Amino acid sequence: MASPRSAAPAPGTPLAPPSAADLAVLAELEKKVLWLASWMIHNANHLRPGTDGLKVGGHQASSASLAAIMCALYFHVLRPEDRVAVKPHASPIFHAIQYLFGRQSRERLENFRGFKGAQSYPSRTKDADDVDFSTGSVGLGVAQTLFASLAQDYVHAHGLAGGRPKGRMIALVGDAELDEGNVFEALLEGWKHEVRNTWWIIDYNRQSLDGVVREGLYERFTGIFEAMGWQVVVLKYGTLQQAAFAEPGGEALKRWIDTCPNAEYSALTFQGGAAWRKRLMDDLGDQGEVSALIARRSDAELSALMTNLGGHDIASLIAAFDAIDHDRPVAFLCYTVKGFGLPLAGHKDNHAGLMTPTQMEALRASMNVGSGREWEPFEGLKRPESELRAFLDRVPFAQGGPRRYADPALKVPALAPPPNPSISTQAGFGLILQDLAKGESPLADRIVTTSPDVTVSTNLGPWVNRRGLFAHEALADVFRRERIPSTFAWEFSPKGQHMELGIAEMNLFLTLSAFGLSHSLFGARLVPVGTLYDPFICRGLDALNYACYQDARFIIVATPSGITLAPEGGAHQSIATPLIGMAQDGLAAFEPAFVDELAVLMEFAFDYVQRDGEGAADERNWLRDETGGSVYFRLSTRPLEQPKRVFTDAQKRAIVDGAYWLREPGPNCDVVMAVQGAVTPEAIDALALIAEDRRDVGLLAVTSADRLNAGWTAAARARERGFAGAQSHVERLLSPLPRHCGLVTVIDGHPATLGWLGAVAGHRVRALGVEHFGQTGTLADLYAHYGLDTAAIIAAAQGISSGRPLRHLKAV
Repeated sequence: MASPRSAAPAPGTPLAPPSAADLAVLAELEKKVLWLASWMIHNANHLRPGTDGLKVGGHQASSASLAAIMCALYFHVLRPEDRVAVKPHASPIFHAIQYLFGRQSRERLENFRGFKGAQSYPSRTKDADDVDFSTGSVGLGVAQTLFASLAQDYVHAHGLAGGRPKGRMIALVGDAELDEGNVFEALLEGWKHEVRNTWWIIDYNRQSLDGVVREGLYERFTGIFEAMGWQVVVLKYGTLQQAAFAEPGGEALKRWIDTCPNAEYSALTFQGGAAWRKRLMDDLGDQGEVSALIARRSDAELSALMTNLGGHDIASLIAAFDAIDHDRPVAFLCYTVKGFGLPLAGHKDNHAGLMTPTQMEALRASMNVGSGREWEPFEGLKRPESELRAFLDRVPFAQGGPRRYADPALKVPALAPPPNPSISTQAGFGLILQDLAKGESPLADRIVTTSPDVTVSTNLGPWVNRRGLFAHEALADVFRRERIPSTFAWEFSPKGQHMELGIAEMNLFLTLSAFGLSHSLFGARLVPVGTLYDPFICRGLDALNYACYQDARFIIVATPSGITLAPEGGAHQSIATPLIGMAQDGLAAFEPAFVDELAVLMEFAFDYVQRDGEGAADERNWLRDETGGSVYFRLSTRPLEQPKRVFTDAQKRAIVDGAYWLREPGPNCDVVMAVQGAVTPEAIDALALIAEDRRDVGLLAVTSADRLNAGWTAAARARERGFAGAQSHVERLLSPLPRHCGLVTVIDGHPATLGWLGAVAGHRVRALGVEHFGQTGTLADLYAHYGLDTAAIIAAAQGISSGRPLRHLKAV
């Protein structure tokens, strides 16, 4: 029977060192984990029907190098509140450990890399076992732990932890992963925010996918981490090596190891004991004591000694981990051999290498695993099963219940648009958020805003004035203290609700990802809202995709957007971002033209990001809105004259579903315009002029091409599955249009965003938009140049509709 949760040590409490018996059990379990991981990969690539000829590698070598580190962690060091980002290629080791804990099924292991089986890389959303952070795109899982630590500090500082202790946020890192720039961006941000309770355990096997890494790289790593305030712990030598160094001649052997180039050490590891002996005797022979030290060992013993690096020695690992008695960030640099314990060990080509059936049979024999008993949890181990199960039941990590928490959704108050007669959507966003900040709603108290040094220029300033900036310690605004007039109050405190970041969009999306998982990781629901300039979504796109893959919940407000940001020039004018909004899974994208639309959509968004149901698709729009997701608002700095209107519930639903008729077309319409975003005034002006020469002209206000397209696709899929009456929102909107009607679509973005609308009901379409880099100029200049002005819309309408020439075309 498992011990109660209280049996787990409190943070900072040193664990009792393992007994000799426990170390022996750990060695047995490491052996079993290595076997299960190897068999899992072998089964996926050699034995499962249908996989022959589809050898995709299995990261056997990469995963094997982490077996000892992960066993030391999961079977001794970790507490239930600790969170781990497992190195992507170590997923077989992770799944094997979870299998021994009873948190992974044999069926899924047998189906490793198969449909619905254990995933190639650990996944929060696709795996059934206890994955804390998804990994796969290297470097992102590493940095995620740093931002998760900041999120944990925020939860505790705001009194939202519910009595749960702080855990350590731990990343298992490949040394080649440290080539990723986002890792170093995160390190700097962590220094700024005094990151705590973060461990990065670096698998320093000195191999990357394509070869052996540069000499002396560990010195660079050490310098970088120490400069950022981290403690660096180097685990280079295992207990066998340390004992040998204490023998006569040991110092000479240690010097040889320290000066041996990485490539040569790897090659000798692959070649084995005889090669070690020859090389050592060539270099160190005839030196009396050191020659005797080598001669006292058989080839097998010599090979075991030379590969007994710190990262493979459980006793050394545990001693190093247990010695940390503070909450400062720590980097453990663990020397390892890639493929340790396997015939692939040390070979520079082993990254995608697979063990042959003959090699697997040899491994089976060495581990005493009987044929047909490959999946038995304790097969081949010397100790009784009862002793091994009792050990697993009492390890700290196994205590307590489920490690994924939940927190009830927060009620969303009604949001009203500001009364300004002319205003941009960006300014409207800031004012709506300011109104929330003034109130005392539970939602407002859980909103966390963040921005990469564009807080003021994206209209977050009023929110920050009222809610403050987050920091571990209070820091007054010097300008306010000195009574110097300033529009903004920058006061830091543990109760602040804004995380100010440096200029790194990768860090922004990783922050949103970490805070957007707070309800699951730390049991406290937060509602993160991040702002950035729309074109720079592309700079953080990998991290945005990663955040959505983890099902983190957040709101992105990207502004300003498009060539509408006229004087700024092409570098700040976005083109493809609407297509990103449409293509990104887990992200609902909106681009309202008017602020009353924005208020409706923000009210929806604050609710949507909190949903986590498993409801079926809504037959109104065929979107599975009950599952929720994240939200992307593409906003503008262009002030528009605001219509004075009050929406009905049906109109609000249409705005959320993606479009509504700003002017409903008549039964004999020749042309309909569909417009999204800031270019709506040009479409309205064109409508007035076109209507004099074309019948029943309509104007469709699109608030979300993403939602329209997703609903259309989903309805088609439903019909293919037998729901004959399935009809999406956009199909209902366009189905009454006669077949001769032409569609003109307009967006300040790539024209493909709306160009697909013609396929919904078989109408001709002329899609206007921006396909090339922008440039500086006035709004009128740019709209005319890129074909978004009123004249361009009228010309498109004439080209796609029959009838006499439009009389106002030349006039505009």
